[in-house]
Amino acid sequence: MIRSLKNTAKFGACAAALVALAACGNNEAGGAPGSQKARAGIWAAGSSTVFPFATRVAENFARTSGGSAPRVESLGTGGGIQAFCAGVGPSTPDIANASRPMKQSEFDRCVANGVSDIVEIKIGFDGIVIATARTGNSFNFELNDLYEGLAKEVPGPNGTLVANPTKTWNDVNKGLPSQRIQVYGPPPTSGTRDAFLELGMAPGGELVPAVAALKGDKTRFETLTHTLREDGAWVDSGENDNAIVQTLTRTPGSLGVFGFSFLEQNMDTVKAETIDGVAPSAETIADGTYPLARSLYIYVKKAHIGVTPGLEQFVQEFMSEGSAARGGYLQDRGLVPLPVAELTAERAKAAAMTSMARPN
Repeated sequence: MIRSLKNTAKFGACAAALVALAACGNNEAGGAPGSQKARAGIWAAGSSTVFPFATRVAENFARTSGGSAPRVESLGTGGGIQAFCAGVGPSTPDIANASRPMKQSEFDRCVANGVSDIVEIKIGFDGIVIATARTGNSFNFELNDLYEGLAKEVPGPNGTLVANPTKTWNDVNKGLPSQRIQVYGPPPTSGTRDAFLELGMAPGGELVPAVAALKGDKTRFETLTHTLREDGAWVDSGENDNAIVQTLTRTPGSLGVFGFSFLEQNMDTVKAETIDGVAPSAETIADGTYPLARSLYIYVKKAHIGVTPGLEQFVQEFMSEGSAARGGYLQDRGLVPLPVAELTAERAKAAAMTSMARPN
């Protein structure tokens, strides 16, 4: 009888939570008060790089909790954060998966739509690789090669900016193969694309004197180093990194830009090229010696904690010893774990649900 009463109370609490979540529809664009239907399952959306990690955690969470697996969608970092920031309530995700930090403009959009308490949790590291088919030529890129080969505009005669005239990588750097420039990479909504621009293209541009001279004009410099070629040398290939991997094997001479985790899963068909003499590996990504190393994040909507059943427990599973730590099942999927001290700090944020500050 006591157990029955406890179960009844537990059910009542969950029902009340779901009603509360339905009422949160007031903050959603286009939604009349109370018009949203309650959602019992956890919903995470965003980065294609974080997608396989979030999916693996969802599978394990469902197995250990006995409930249904959380819904995980690959929309790209930008697309996931946009959906996350649309408001509070069951028609918006509980979690945004991201392969870069949230931007100030995204945070402000969240706040404007009533998403005022956001918990930022770093889950580990990844690296962006430039890869070719295993049978292809080998490259040792310098950072400036990335800018000079892939930027829409580059310095021409007398330092004037011209449409990028290079056709082969040998035109860019005589030490590179005489192979046409054709790179398949992620679209503008992808965090991998954003990180590639921030970690590869912009630092590469700084090594070109005529471009570095423009750093005083932040907007001009960023536009120049963040605008990729549109003449077929760079090809947007959607949010599915596996599709880029498959394209490399079907298109001889092409290169691809994607996350390190996808490289590890496809070492039998593709290989990574070095940058400034450093190859991507778990070690070089973790210690930062690989130039295109980056951090991965999940963003949790604090207003949904205690409302979406199991959300807090799902986040704890994501950061648990068995998943995010060295030797955990996410490392098997290609995640590079955080150092012990940093992982401990991120777990503390997850446990306390500490709201993030506005990004700089």
